[in-house]
Amino acid sequence: MQEEKKSLNFIEQIIEEDLKANYKEEELKFRFPPEPNGYLHIGHASSICLNFGLGLKYNAPVNLRFDDTNPIKEESRYVEAIKKDVKWLGFKWAEECYASDYFQQLYDWAVEMIKNGDSYVDSQDSETIAQQKGTPNQPGKESPFRNRSTEENLALFEAMKNGETKEKEHVLRAKIDMTSSNMLMRDPVMYRCLHKAHHRTNNDWSIYPMYDWAHGESDFIEQISHSFCTLEFLPHRELYNWFISKVCKEGEFPPKQREFARRNLSHTVVSKRKLLKLVEEGIVESWDDPRMPTISGLRRRGYTPTSIRNFADSIGIGKRENRIDVAHLEFCAREDLNKTAPRVMGVLDALKVVITNYPKGEEEWLTAENNPEDENGGNREVPFSREIYIEKEDFREEANRKFFRLKLGKEVRLKNAYIIKAEKVVKDEAGNILEVHCTYDKESKSGSGTEASKRKVKGTLHWVSVKHAKQVEVRLYDRLFMVENPDGDKEKDFMSFVNPDSLQVIQAFVEPSLASALPGENFQFQRKGYFCVDPDSTPEKQVFNRTVTLRDTWKG
Repeated sequence: MQEEKKSLNFIEQIIEEDLKANYKEEELKFRFPPEPNGYLHIGHASSICLNFGLGLKYNAPVNLRFDDTNPIKEESRYVEAIKKDVKWLGFKWAEECYASDYFQQLYDWAVEMIKNGDSYVDSQDSETIAQQKGTPNQPGKESPFRNRSTEENLALFEAMKNGETKEKEHVLRAKIDMTSSNMLMRDPVMYRCLHKAHHRTNNDWSIYPMYDWAHGESDFIEQISHSFCTLEFLPHRELYNWFISKVCKEGEFPPKQREFARRNLSHTVVSKRKLLKLVEEGIVESWDDPRMPTISGLRRRGYTPTSIRNFADSIGIGKRENRIDVAHLEFCAREDLNKTAPRVMGVLDALKVVITNYPKGEEEWLTAENNPEDENGGNREVPFSREIYIEKEDFREEANRKFFRLKLGKEVRLKNAYIIKAEKVVKDEAGNILEVHCTYDKESKSGSGTEASKRKVKGTLHWVSVKHAKQVEVRLYDRLFMVENPDGDKEKDFMSFVNPDSLQVIQAFVEPSLASALPGENFQFQRKGYFCVDPDSTPEKQVFNRTVTLRDTWKG
């Protein structure tokens, strides 16, 4: 029992302490509350795993709530993308909710707050209001409209709601304390006029609630027990509690906001504004470009839900922000794909090998193991013939003793096939090697049980039969930024650190078993890395994205 307590993170400790005090387990309820103004990224994945993980741990419902209070930036396509991401990660929500579901209730509460003297309509512009707020060391000044009569406030607020006032002409502000040490408590704005169509309510409303007002009250409406958010919302907690205190009656259950530290990822940015800029300026193809840190980008690149959940679990929940090396995320991908991805053979930079003593026109099908890490992985058949492709880097005319691949006069084993020996090369007029001519030991077939098949040679190469090879497009993705923290230099724009070599497109040859591979399927190209079939693939032209290399080879 003591061991279990020690293993709890501080969020779980808060819940356990609440359960010992006055909470009941059946009252626990959590939520994941994205704003539908962009695609979710790896930071959101940690929050998804935290909230839905708590739901699984405590057998408690978890709502998916869209805090859709800004019609200028929010779109239905973002809603659908977010739902797809959460499902893909393997989680199910109890209810699908929207802050816009509560617009009428929020408005009614705001009217009650006017009547109770807790809010007022301010007719100043945003710049003036900001100046009057003061500084952390200097108290703010009260608005000249702060003491408007209740009747005037109600009439103006109704006119705002009915679209009878101009945008930016009035706002509704909470009446709290202009001298508070917490600047968020200095009469924050609750509503602004926006004559914009909303993705769900269309033109029903001409006023929209601010996030701080809508978020906590939405938690209260849904009876969320614990509202977990990132550390930048710590100063908002006082306001969160103040707003809820204005609508929560005696005996009702107020939500509890608590904060955890954001986990930043190296060699990328996660600001939605900056990610959108990358899309708009054509640095990347789209929000789901495989170089993007979005969940949809990671999915398209070939990351698995398990690898992302394992990443989130391994970095844990903390109280201090830190930057996680992207190499750790890549490690989690390799660890999972090593267990699950079938091994296949693909040659990325082809060099033709002619086996001169193999009968012309003959072919045979050899047995290859799909995945030695998966006992149920089974086998497949791969074709072998007189002409094959190997990687250019796997051959040298001359090489030292430490080069264990193919060189003139030396032997290597072809994976699942025969031992071959390089005899001579064929070159063009410029001296470039066009072909390597080899001989094979026909008694050395892998798995045949002959003495020759048991011979030890130091190198084993992957290959593809020329006659049967399928030509495909391969996209070799690398890190999007050349530096660990693109946001870290205040003197330089983050765009100046974009890696110009983050994408290389090549033509490659793969074994024919991949002809039926479907978008989203993962494979290990032996000795080259993990790859995934891209949605751009067609029956005529397959496209493979490199997820990660077999080992971390990045320098920077």
